[in-house]
Amino acid sequence: MPTAKTTPAAGLLTPTNHALVMIDFQSQMAFATKSIDAVQLRTNAALVANAAAGFKVSTILTTAAEKTFSGPMFHEVTSPFPGQELIDRTTMNAWEDPNIVKVVNAIGKDRVVFAGLWTSVCIVLPALSALEQGFEVYFIADACGDMSTEAHERAVERMMQAGARPMTSMQYLLELQRDWGRTETYDLTTGIAREFGGTYGLGIIYASKVIGGHGG
Repeated sequence: MPTAKTTPAAGLLTPTNHALVMIDFQSQMAFATKSIDAVQLRTNAALVANAAAGFKVSTILTTAAEKTFSGPMFHEVTSPFPGQELIDRTTMNAWEDPNIVKVVNAIGKDRVVFAGLWTSVCIVLPALSALEQGFEVYFIADACGDMSTEAHERAVERMMQAGARPMTSMQYLLELQRDWGRTETYDLTTGIAREFGGTYGLGIIYASKVIGGHGG
């Protein structure tokens, strides 16, 4: 019989054990995203961006054809990273862009988390490429969307079959915190939850204002 220990699973994310790549959250392409409400997608992307910035996760922001077609990246994604350069590409697959690969290698993490606008292109292509090169890959499934529910779901299945691990935007935030006793990031985490966390954020407000406890 195994012995239970307080040791967290090695597969859990921490602020320092992965790189986050946020891909093509751009206005022009968002018009064709139908598998998730566009406002909800922007909210979830903002939650991820604020979590990563707050916990100081090594983060890459990248766009595709920003000036000629796809438009600027959502300000909800860029504003948590003031002054950070956005890497613009011609490649649909971010992993085929030498500037992206250069930064990934400079960060030096073997675990990569992806979030991006179109699941079947922006996320599948680099996820499969990174997996084949030996990286451990996670993707934030509700911070991605696609032209149809079918397109999104088949992309998710394809990545999972190849070994990528799905998660959600709120899960990403709470996995970085993971203990309400970590008081140095308690206000950060609850603040992001209140602003972007939907019904969970409402629960945080109730707990802090009415109960005065640390909600879970």
